[in-house]
Amino acid sequence: MEYIYFTLIAVALYAFSDWLLNRIEIWRGARFPNRNLVFLAIIMTLSLTTFHLIERYLTTSQPPASEQSAPAEPKE
Repeated sequence: MEYIYFTLIAVALYAFSDWLLNRIEIWRGARFPNRNLVFLAIIMTLSLTTFHLIERYLTTSQPPASEQSAPAEPKE
């Protein structure tokens, strides 16, 4: 289910980043010479932040398997 959330959010972030870049360029009055780099900076910042928040809220409070203690052996 996480993959579906990440995919839907990625599509939304792409659309929002493109819209935001267009709004910035309209406000500025000219296109950026390296438009791809500005778009990359916008979408990378938004995606890292958003994916971190999604992962944080979707993960249960259980520790990772490597940190869980082994089950106790029965005593004889």
